[in-house]
Amino acid sequence: MKSPWRILVVSPLLLLPLHSSTSRAHDNQPGTIRSDHYTCVGCVLVVSVIEQLAQVHNSTVQASMERLCSYLPEEWVLKTACYMMVHVFGADIIKLFDKDVNADVVCHTLEFCKQEPGQPLCHLYPLPKESWKFTLEKARHIKYTRSGAGICSLPFLAKICQKIKLAIKNSVPIKDVDSDKYSIFPTLRGYHWRGRDCNDSDKTVYPGRRPDNWDAHRDSNCNGIWCISNVNQSCCLGSQPRGIILLGDSAGAHFHIPPEWLTVSQMSVNSFLNLPTAVTNELDWPQLSGTTGFLDSASKIKENSIYLRLRKRNRCNHRDYQNISKNGASSRNVKSLIESLSRNQLLDHPAIVIYAMIGNDVCNGRKTDPVSAMTTPEQLYANVLKMLEALNSHLPTGSHVILYGLAHGAFLWDTLHSRYHPLGQLNKDVTYTQLYSFLGCLQVSPCPGWMSANETLRALTSERAQQLSETLRKIAASKKFTNFNLFYLDFAFQEVVEEWQKMGGQPWELIEAVDGFHPNEVALLLFADQLWEKVQRQWPDVLGKENPFNPQIEEVFGDQGGH
Repeated sequence: MKSPWRILVVSPLLLLPLHSSTSRAHDNQPGTIRSDHYTCVGCVLVVSVIEQLAQVHNSTVQASMERLCSYLPEEWVLKTACYMMVHVFGADIIKLFDKDVNADVVCHTLEFCKQEPGQPLCHLYPLPKESWKFTLEKARHIKYTRSGAGICSLPFLAKICQKIKLAIKNSVPIKDVDSDKYSIFPTLRGYHWRGRDCNDSDKTVYPGRRPDNWDAHRDSNCNGIWCISNVNQSCCLGSQPRGIILLGDSAGAHFHIPPEWLTVSQMSVNSFLNLPTAVTNELDWPQLSGTTGFLDSASKIKENSIYLRLRKRNRCNHRDYQNISKNGASSRNVKSLIESLSRNQLLDHPAIVIYAMIGNDVCNGRKTDPVSAMTTPEQLYANVLKMLEALNSHLPTGSHVILYGLAHGAFLWDTLHSRYHPLGQLNKDVTYTQLYSFLGCLQVSPCPGWMSANETLRALTSERAQQLSETLRKIAASKKFTNFNLFYLDFAFQEVVEEWQKMGGQPWELIEAVDGFHPNEVALLLFADQLWEKVQRQWPDVLGKENPFNPQIEEVFGDQGGH
C-alpha cells in the first residue's frame, strides 16, 4: 500500500496520529487506501481538539483555534502553517459549530471526509438525532471552502514535504555529505536511527567499522576511542566489538503520538516542543526504542535498550547501532530494507541483527476478508529465506541473527475496548471501541484483525500469527548460514505483562494511548530486558564478553563524544 506520508503535514494543527503506522507496506497487493481517508482522521481529531479547547477555556471557537496555533513551535514553519489553515477554514468551522454539529459533521461538510458511493458512513461520534443526510444538507447550506489540494502544495511547505517523503522512501539519512549512510543530523533518518557520524566528509570513517590501524592516530569508527594501552595493544583489541541492527516495523521504530497532543485539559506550549522532531522522524522515536534507544527513558524505569546494554558491556561498541525499521514493514518488503543497511563484510565488525516484524504480516488495510490478505506460512518462509540470504551477503563473519515471533494482539481488544480514548476523556464520549470502528470503516486501521469487535476475526488473526511464529521457529532450527548463527525467540507478551504487574502497573498501561495498538516505551524496554536475559542465559556468545579495558576507556574518554 502506498505510504500516506503527506499525513505528516496535512494539518499543522496536529499531526494525524495514524500516519505511518497504518502505512502497511503491502505494495505488492492490489488496492490502495486513499490518502484522504487519513486526512479524514486528522480532521476529526483536530476539530475535536478545537471544540474541547473552547469548552475548557470557556472561549470562542476562533480563540481556541488561535490558542492551538500559539502552542505550536516556529520550527519547520508549523506555527505559520497552522495560522494559514485557520485563515482558510476558520470562518467555516465557526459557522458550523454555530449549527451545533460535531466534528464528524464539520469534516464531512468541508469534504475532508467523504462517504464513497456504496460505502458505509464512517464516524467517530454517535450519529445526530436527525438523519445524517438531513444534518449534512443543513450544514452545507452555508458557504464554505472546500478542502482542495493538500497542504504540501503550499510553496513554503513543499520542500519539507519532499524531504520527509525521501526519508521514508529510502530509509537512509537525508543529510549525509559523504554518502556512508551515517549523518551528523539527528532526524530525517539521521543519528536518531543509526550511530552519529564523526566525520561527514570522509566515507571511510563511520560507526561499526574495524578501526584503521587500531585507531592509534584517529578515531576511524566514531566510538570516541583512539588509544594504545601500556602493553601496546588497543583498548578494543580482542574485546569482540559488535553492533546491533534492528530490521523492524513501527513497533521497532517506536511509533508514538504523545497523548498531551490530544489532552486539552493539560495542553500548553510545552505539549508541542517535540513536534518538529516527531514530524521529521515519521512519528517514530527510535532514539527511545527498546533496541537502539540511547537517550534516557522518559518512562523512568531502570531497564535500558539492547544497544545501551551492549555499550555498557563493551565501551568499544559506542554508536554502533542501526534501526532499520519502517512503519508498515513486513516480511513482504524486508529484503528492500536491507538495501539501507550499512555493513561491510571485510571492513566492519560483526553485528547482532534482530528481525522483528511483529504484526504487519497479519495486519492489513482490508475491511472485508482481511484473513485472505494475511501472509501465509509458505509466503513467510520464502520471504524470510530471501532476507537471510541477503543478510549473509552483507554481514561480516561472526554475526548473529535473531528471528522474533509475532505479537499476540488479541490483548488489545480485551484490555482497551471499554476504556476511554484520550480524546474522549474530557466528555466521556469516545471509547477505543469507537476509535477502532472509525478507523476500520475508513480502512486505515493499523490492524483490523485484532482491533475489531468480531471475536472470530480476532481469533483467526491470532491463529495465523501463531502459525507464522512457528514458521520462523522452524527456519531458525533448520537453516545454517556461513556468516551468522541463527536463533528464534517468542514474542512473550504475557511475561512482560506479568513483570509489569509485579512492578505495580496495569496491563493497559503498556499500550500506546493514542493509537491503541503499539507497545509503548515501557513495554519496549521490558521486552528488551526479557530478550537480553534470554540471550544471556541461552546463547551468551551472541553478546560478546565484557571488555576489561572499560574502566580505562571511561577514565580517558569519558562519554566518548556522546551520541
